[in-house]
Amino acid sequence: MVAPHPGLAPIIHAAGAAVGALWGELSRVLLAPGSQFSLLSLASALIIAAAVIARRRRARGRRVRLKVLARTLFPRHILLSASSRADIGFMLLNIFATGALIGWALISYAAVSHWAQAGLGGLLGVLEPSSAPAWVVAAGMTVIGFLAYEFAYWLDHWLSHSIPVLWEFHRVHHTAETLSPVTVFRVHPVESLKFYNVSALILGLTHGTATWLVGGPAHEIAISGSNLILLAFIFATVHLQHSHVWIAFTGPWGRLLASPAHHQIHHSTNPADFGKNLGSCLMLFDWMFGTLRIPAREREPLVFGVEPGADSAHTVVSGLITPFIRAAALLRPAGARLPAPATARTPQGAV
Repeated sequence: MVAPHPGLAPIIHAAGAAVGALWGELSRVLLAPGSQFSLLSLASALIIAAAVIARRRRARGRRVRLKVLARTLFPRHILLSASSRADIGFMLLNIFATGALIGWALISYAAVSHWAQAGLGGLLGVLEPSSAPAWVVAAGMTVIGFLAYEFAYWLDHWLSHSIPVLWEFHRVHHTAETLSPVTVFRVHPVESLKFYNVSALILGLTHGTATWLVGGPAHEIAISGSNLILLAFIFATVHLQHSHVWIAFTGPWGRLLASPAHHQIHHSTNPADFGKNLGSCLMLFDWMFGTLRIPAREREPLVFGVEPGADSAHTVVSGLITPFIRAAALLRPAGARLPAPATARTPQGAV
């Protein structure tokens, strides 16, 4: 075996380290039990979607054939669309690059929690440790942590739809014209930065307050750092929110839980649906703050995208550079702004 040239050794070593790092990150996303995009949770979503489709076919007196089921679950017009290709590009960007780029700019969840606990202790005194069993405290912290995450998600999402400058970055997600679970990665890095900081602030304040109330260390039930209740929703409904499978929660359940149809309506080009159904797993805060739109039980005819049919929406420039240009234009004096295209979707309250 011929040894590599000595000058190539550092390059080979660096390349090997890079491949190892990329594989490690991909394994963390796809294989970790607590990952929010694990192969296991995706398989769970696939089984649920297949069961729903098979049940509907039987209800209509049709046979359930594997070939037909596969075509229904993986339609070619979605798999081969420019929108889906762009989703995959954003997935690779967000898995391998965005986290490294913005990690230094995040508010520390642990620091906010410590400040909240210390601040309350200084103002109101340190409370005696709770006498409740440890499992009760853990269960309570899990529910509180999940509700705090839901509120943080709703608030961040509402800000994105209400503030024009923020909308220009969130708009990238809404340019998707076909929906699949991978669409969840179609997020501009600035949007990710905002979400992580809003979440860290609200979750940190909530955890610090709850820890002060129980009078000592308290932790939620989690798997690989992910809240157990949130993971349950990811396995059951969250992946199907970005899909073509219509599963609608109506009536009282439609006011509490976010069904896939709720979020598909959120992506609709119908102006009546703009800024609706902003929650992640729950519709509780949408119901409380007037942003809820309950879907019909039967499939609604929806069109997705911001300017449907504009292929430029799925390019690197449009996805990463144009949002900065559009946001900067909004910061100019009113007389210097360029008018928005008549077909462009705008957030509620924007001009």
